[in-house]
Amino acid sequence: MRNLKGLLFGVGMASMLFSACDTKHAQLTVSGLNPTAFDSIINGKKTELITLSNQNGMEVCLTNYGGRVVSIVVPDKNNQPADVVLGYDNLAQYADTINSPSDYGSTVGRYANRIKDSKINASGKEYHLRANDNGNSLHGGGNTGWMHQIYAIKAKTDSSVVFSLTASDGENGFPGTVKATATYTVKSDNTLDIVFEATTDKETVINMTNHSYFNLNGDPSKEGFDQVMYINADKFTPSDKLYIPTGEIKNVAGTPMDFRKPTAIADKYDTSFNQIKNATGFDHNWCLNTYKNGKGDDKTVAASLYSPRTGILLEVFTNEPGLQVYTGNFQGTGIACKHGIKYPKHVSVCFESQKYPDSPTKIVAKTKGWDISNPYLKPGEKYYSHLAYKFSVQETSTK
Repeated sequence: MRNLKGLLFGVGMASMLFSACDTKHAQLTVSGLNPTAFDSIINGKKTELITLSNQNGMEVCLTNYGGRVVSIVVPDKNNQPADVVLGYDNLAQYADTINSPSDYGSTVGRYANRIKDSKINASGKEYHLRANDNGNSLHGGGNTGWMHQIYAIKAKTDSSVVFSLTASDGENGFPGTVKATATYTVKSDNTLDIVFEATTDKETVINMTNHSYFNLNGDPSKEGFDQVMYINADKFTPSDKLYIPTGEIKNVAGTPMDFRKPTAIADKYDTSFNQIKNATGFDHNWCLNTYKNGKGDDKTVAASLYSPRTGILLEVFTNEPGLQVYTGNFQGTGIACKHGIKYPKHVSVCFESQKYPDSPTKIVAKTKGWDISNPYLKPGEKYYSHLAYKFSVQETSTK
């Protein structure tokens, strides 16, 4: 999904007091990050860089600012380390929502994606949410949503970290005090495994996801449309010009939305197709074949991305019914990002596992086909969402 360009205000530099550590002699991560560049105090809470790794050359760096993935390093076909996600190399840029707004790598909540007209109905009452996207609510309110909150580090090992967050009743208009966790684990098979969990004391909506932007080519200074994509979905949900689903569920067959066979993204980029024209690329929800009879199969590949340049294959697994796929349509802002690189438009692909966009509205309206995407969570219930990114090296693209 697109960056929140021009929509994020307020958290920023005024509340940030940076540590006075000497960074000249700090040991860099494999991805070239300086951990001290992430040491800060924001609104009285400490931020830091967490490094996870395994014995097979995989390294994942995260910060508790927004529960964000900052870098993912995996070996390429020449066994050379490649950083495959976009981001910044310092906390200042992540926190500066005016000059460098982004959702890079964030743990999104309480509701990922859009809610039409910024309102929901819970327990028979209408709640008005913070509008931050053309009158609609996007990613839980944007700069005051979870992607710009400081997560507590509940537990940490060499290969795993648990972020926790308590969101207050009324936060950005949402009902209920929510206690949420996001557990990131680097596994021995080069999988970054992510588990989101939450509880509430009032009926509310929950829809968490990770928002990492992938470029597997090893050179994020160039467009990434030569990457080969696969999406295990027969149907998708068309959207209007404001990215709100129309309520229809359409077949991908015979359209540029059909990625049931691995295909270079460029080969499907047909701007005569209104859905691609409206979004200037892909920014849509696919209805995953891996979700059936009310249950998601998180052992079967939901989507994949492959780089013929590096041989790196990314496979995506989830128990969620939908996958929002975004192809960096609003990148290319000229902002210097990680290691000073200026990312061009269409440089990356984001896989957001989640409930269908605007599910709160569609569920209340009893829109046909949206019943499998119920985002409402009641007291006593537990929210559980699983997302996994598995990396390997292949000679050719596979599922």
